[in-house]
Amino acid sequence: MRNLSFILLFIIFCPACERTVEIDLLDRESKLVVEGTIESGQYPRVQLSRSLDFYSKITPEMLEQSYIHGAKVTVSNGTRTHQLKEYTVKVSDSLTVFYYSIDPLAANTAFRGAFNTSYTLKIEAEGKSYESVTTIPGNDLKVDSMWWIKTEGKDTTKARVMVRVTDPPVRGNYVRYFTARNRKGYLPGLNSVVDDQVVNGTTFDIAMDAGYDRSEKLDFDNYGFFERGDTVTLKFCNIDKATYDFWRTLDFAFSSAGNPFTSPTKVLGNVDGALGYWGGYAVDIKNIIIPR
Repeated sequence: MRNLSFILLFIIFCPACERTVEIDLLDRESKLVVEGTIESGQYPRVQLSRSLDFYSKITPEMLEQSYIHGAKVTVSNGTRTHQLKEYTVKVSDSLTVFYYSIDPLAANTAFRGAFNTSYTLKIEAEGKSYESVTTIPGNDLKVDSMWWIKTEGKDTTKARVMVRVTDPPVRGNYVRYFTARNRKGYLPGLNSVVDDQVVNGTTFDIAMDAGYDRSEKLDFDNYGFFERGDTVTLKFCNIDKATYDFWRTLDFAFSSAGNPFTSPTKVLGNVDGALGYWGGYAVDIKNIIIPR
């Protein structure tokens, strides 16, 4: 407590020690933003857009206009090279989404993601070229079992989901997870990635926080819980180091947004010359029904 009092007095009586920090947020040249994934058993999917100004007022029209069309996007697994086709999906009355995926007219070169395989993404857009490599690792860090527990306190409507995980003895395993409730869409946790730096070679129990929709305001009192009666689906994905670093830094930047005591975070993408990432996912699905 004495230390805290000293700090408060120091702040009050030493205004001359203040240092003004200026962050340059002037308009910068728009950059390519890549959101590309390939999952085990699934076809690749890539979204391309332009970065927006820091002070931009984001609207559905602006988001639509940010998409990049007519790019040449190819994916290779070392044996086959497939040029992706652009698709359009209207997700609501005010928003249309554009993405690139396999071309059924060239089905002979199309492929799905497989364990222990590397994939090269190449993009030619607006006169520039970009390239990235990702790997779908083996499904090595495994979920052995999944169960639920009651929450402490008077609120009996909530529950926590627990998993038992076994990590192999070789270091360097990384995971990203998502949850879905009652057959709705998958959502990542607030901190959606973990590594085996501390738990290497062990079997351990850990709580899986409910996925969080980042377009909504975070309710800290209820974050992480499921409801009694929920059908919960866990999507547990082994990933490579580059994919882990991207989501680790992006999750941290999101969690610390608005915190004046946190240092700025550089999000570590893996597409040279662009923002974003190209990531492979070794997917394992588990389900549990939480009784009412």
